[in-house]
Amino acid sequence: MKKNNDIATTICAVSTPAGVGGIAVIRVSGKEALPVCSKIFVPAQKNKTLEKQKAYTVSYGKIFANREIAGQAHNDKDGELLDEVLATVFRAPHSFTGEDIVEISCHGSAFIQQEILKLLLTNGCELAKPGEFTQRAFLNGKMDLSQAEAVADVITSASAAAHRLAMNQMRGGFSNELHQLRGKLLNFVSLMELELDFGEEEVEFADRSQLIELAEDIQTRLAGLVQSFSWGNVLKNGVPVVIVGETNAGKSTLLNLLLNEEKAIVSDIHGTTRDVIEDVININGILFRFIDTAGIRDTTDEIESLGIERTFRKIEQAAIILWLIDTTHFNKEIEYIADQIVPRTKGKKLILVFNKIDKISPEEQQILEEEFLPQVPAERIYLSAKYKKNTEKLEKILLKAANLPELNETDVVVTNLRHYEALTKALESVSRVEEGLKINLSGDLIAQDIRECMHYLGEITGEISTDEVLGNIFGKFCIGK
Repeated sequence: MKKNNDIATTICAVSTPAGVGGIAVIRVSGKEALPVCSKIFVPAQKNKTLEKQKAYTVSYGKIFANREIAGQAHNDKDGELLDEVLATVFRAPHSFTGEDIVEISCHGSAFIQQEILKLLLTNGCELAKPGEFTQRAFLNGKMDLSQAEAVADVITSASAAAHRLAMNQMRGGFSNELHQLRGKLLNFVSLMELELDFGEEEVEFADRSQLIELAEDIQTRLAGLVQSFSWGNVLKNGVPVVIVGETNAGKSTLLNLLLNEEKAIVSDIHGTTRDVIEDVININGILFRFIDTAGIRDTTDEIESLGIERTFRKIEQAAIILWLIDTTHFNKEIEYIADQIVPRTKGKKLILVFNKIDKISPEEQQILEEEFLPQVPAERIYLSAKYKKNTEKLEKILLKAANLPELNETDVVVTNLRHYEALTKALESVSRVEEGLKINLSGDLIAQDIRECMHYLGEITGEISTDEVLGNIFGKFCIGK
């Protein structure tokens, strides 16, 4: 995909969230951004039109309804005043998109926003598509594709950790790592192809043992990036925590307590929750995605059985399992539930949560600690979801169970599935390179695998891209960004 494309149209969109607010920002970008905005914007200082305004400066002025030609309405008598606004000018190439940009800050009335957009459209603008401003920034060489994708991650980041990762990627931390790897691969393939050019003279331009070391180094760095996705994805989307247990153990009550809202229906009737309910909360800067599930029991009810099957699937997907146990109600169902849950917890963190301790004595709690399911290797906590007892302790246990690494601003972590898939393919290619070098495979075959690895890395940064890929990426952005 070539950059610096000749983008003829000038686009506009509201860049602030939909709805009524104190102010709204309307962004205009393109070759005609300044002339078009000058047609509808009347500066307070008549000799200070937008086209004369310096970059990175703000001008106060007015916008009149039905105004189409510059210079016609310089006071309220010449037209109906729509709003008093501020216009900020950014000039190409030193702007977000690399084009001339005008940002109009108006009052947050939905009516005012729509009327200003109508005036801009009347004077030659087109409505921006989702992500079109960021796409133009990419096409004009202001950022690579991975940085452009990070813009969306910054906007949607809901925790300190997710924000830190997105900012690092947007500033080019991930891109720099990939460029270094591609540089090494380029040098690598150049040496291999030189040998092919001088094959008849049997010239060796690089020691094979050095090339093997280089391949191993690239392989190690790629493997580290691939492995980082397992917790990078968790930091971005939340640690999946499934709440399971028998019916009426208090799972929905606990979910509502953690979320601080009535998300799930709470009832004394067994089997009330028949489907999974999910929501995300932030605990000390880390996102946790809690999943309330249907109570596990031996049932003949067809719909309830479907809900229980979904519970089992969510256990497979979770990183942490909260097994909620009603301390006031022990029966044979406990053993049945244990048989259903424990075999599915391999590689996951299992926490036994004994609920309703407000209804049992300290002596009874001691008996539970000593005798209840001693064979289950799990941390245990005793709480009352109804009366919010020991819930802070539960949050500390969850943070410990998440076991997420401490990250700083320079750490490179993969959080994007597209990047993960491309890196996985690149890793497979460079692994074949290393193996080929060790068994003295033909240089042209090794060079092909090197070029393939470079191709996958180039897909991430956008050095190799297609309209279909770009449409899929930027189509997920919000309009105005």
